[in-house]
Amino acid sequence: MKKSLKERLAILSDAAKYDASCASSGTVKRSSHASGGLGSTEGSGICHAYAPDGRCISLLKILLTNFCIYDCAYCINRSSSNVERARFTVEEVIWLTLEFYRRNYIEGLFLSSGIIRSSDHTMEEMVRIARELRTTHNFRGYIHLKSIPEASPYLIEEAGLYADRLSLNIELPTDAGITRYAPEKQPDGIRRSMGELRLKIEEMSEPTLQTKRKRRFAPAGQSTQMIVGADGANDATILGTSARLYGSYGLKRVYYSAFSPIPDSSKNLPLIKPPLMREHRLYQADWLYRFYGFEIGEITSARADGMLDLDLDPKLAWALGHRDRFPVDVNRADREMLLRVPGLGTKTVRAILSARRFSRLRLDDLKRLGVSLKKVQPFITVDGWTPHRLVDRPDLRAMFEPKPEQLSLL
Repeated sequence: MKKSLKERLAILSDAAKYDASCASSGTVKRSSHASGGLGSTEGSGICHAYAPDGRCISLLKILLTNFCIYDCAYCINRSSSNVERARFTVEEVIWLTLEFYRRNYIEGLFLSSGIIRSSDHTMEEMVRIARELRTTHNFRGYIHLKSIPEASPYLIEEAGLYADRLSLNIELPTDAGITRYAPEKQPDGIRRSMGELRLKIEEMSEPTLQTKRKRRFAPAGQSTQMIVGADGANDATILGTSARLYGSYGLKRVYYSAFSPIPDSSKNLPLIKPPLMREHRLYQADWLYRFYGFEIGEITSARADGMLDLDLDPKLAWALGHRDRFPVDVNRADREMLLRVPGLGTKTVRAILSARRFSRLRLDDLKRLGVSLKKVQPFITVDGWTPHRLVDRPDLRAMFEPKPEQLSLL
């Protein structure tokens, strides 16, 4: 029996929940208010994703179809899975996007898909959706397309003309893991597509000789996603892969998605999912690498097994393991060292550097800047405060660890 549009929407929006890389940060500001058309990348609405400035971004996050010719062991939509299948037509996705926007439910579209017929056929339909939205309906909202690495470079290039962001999923952190769990996918092919996309983004970002203006091509860049906990890779391996991806392909973000056990899965896959805190710690470590000047080796050196500490955030774990570097004089330390103090973020450090040009800072001044004094006091000195031997206390770690909780017997 043919499913209704509402039934297919329920299936394909639920199937899209496994894709973490739907944040809409990094694109250009674009609105239809002055120039006509439909949509905007600037508003706020129902929350599906967060921009770096904290805005809630509402996105229609769906799959074009959950049919797939591939049989990736970790994927619930693999060809051998017995999940309920559904598929949208191109026209239906366009209609849903426009109608959801007109009802103020969304500000943009995140579109992914299983592989139907072939990679080129699937990518061609996704590109057609983006092209029709932009050219026929003058849709000016956010569009993120999950590109298919095996598709022809021409189709991926065309996708960049209409989408704000393109993402090519690396899937797993090691080539051995991809070969074992997704044998139809080629790691070299994925990286080659990432490299070609980076070159195209850089090429199109250069001003033209005639107009001196930059051309619009995937203005929010490219991203990728890795599944955490499926193949046994430790956190040091995962973060090392992320660092290489950032450096080699100019990615805007690497997203980490905790593996979810799926029905009728391979016996080689874990029976339980990794703790969500592990995913959270990876994001924190990723942030330290990108914005705080930490090297991956520093972040992951606290434990011999290459795993991040689940009880402490990575910066605090590093500080406790390098107590000889503390306390830090807030009134004299350089930016790089201030960024390594637990409890001080990039905005706070910027404010400290600005404020101390006019007067020496005290604890009250840090409190006014929104700093958690409990977290920073063991690691800093300011006028009127010295931690004495607080940083050398053997129970300092216990001061920051989560308190034990009594489990319910019911």
